[in-house]
Amino acid sequence: MNVKDLVMNNFRTEVNKRIANASKNEKLKNSALEFMENSIKSQYSYNFFWLGRPIIQYPQDVLAVQEIIWEKRPDVIIETGIAHGGSLILSASLLALLDLCEATENNTILDPKRPKRHVIGVDIDIRNHNRVAIENHPLSRRITMIEGSSTNEKIFKKVKAAVGDAGRVMVFLDSNHTHEHVLSELRLYAPLVAKDSYIVVFDTVVEDLSEKIVGDRPWGPGNNPKTALTEYLEQIDNTNIRAEDGSLLKLKIDHKIENKLLITVAKNGYLKRV
Repeated sequence: MNVKDLVMNNFRTEVNKRIANASKNEKLKNSALEFMENSIKSQYSYNFFWLGRPIIQYPQDVLAVQEIIWEKRPDVIIETGIAHGGSLILSASLLALLDLCEATENNTILDPKRPKRHVIGVDIDIRNHNRVAIENHPLSRRITMIEGSSTNEKIFKKVKAAVGDAGRVMVFLDSNHTHEHVLSELRLYAPLVAKDSYIVVFDTVVEDLSEKIVGDRPWGPGNNPKTALTEYLEQIDNTNIRAEDGSLLKLKIDHKIENKLLITVAKNGYLKRV
């Protein structure tokens, strides 16, 4: 092992120790929870942009998404929920960087008009001004948008067709946050996830909020993405659900990510296929 690798290994060891300590630091965790509650009231997550498009995510989750994309190097990312398109642009930009880095490492030519990796976005209502903005973005060649319910069988078939024969698939669920909708999404999209890759269920934080904070929404405590993923994990533990590749589907919550972030809307929501 050379000096460079040794230094990086030592740094990663220190990071792991800090994360482990943070997971036991009740004062720090309570401070993070207090910030989450107050920031949700003030719509903090609506303040940020990614390459010009509103992203409506917490910066901490954006960084976590960057880390898992770099580590797992997916060929395709499926996203349910488009809104203003910031998350699609985030994924597309990170996949573009992967292509660029690999082309540099392999000394090959990269044609930006013929991207290797791409993002598939699904939304029941893609508003025209958002569609136009996304289609006019420099990264639009990497993005396929499909309008319709993410749980509709015909729409799901379109998604699978867009995935094609891609080997490494990652999924982000961030559309309708009701229990039944997210559970249906998990049943459809989780089997597509590549082994050792992730399906991320956003807004599990709803379970920990008061009815007052949630407001007039069709979801809330007891009916949200966290309750859905809890039920789904129980189902795959007790039944022989098969992934798209034919092997048994096994998902595990990556608690290390949330212990690192502390501030996240996806507590218990970073699911790794193992």
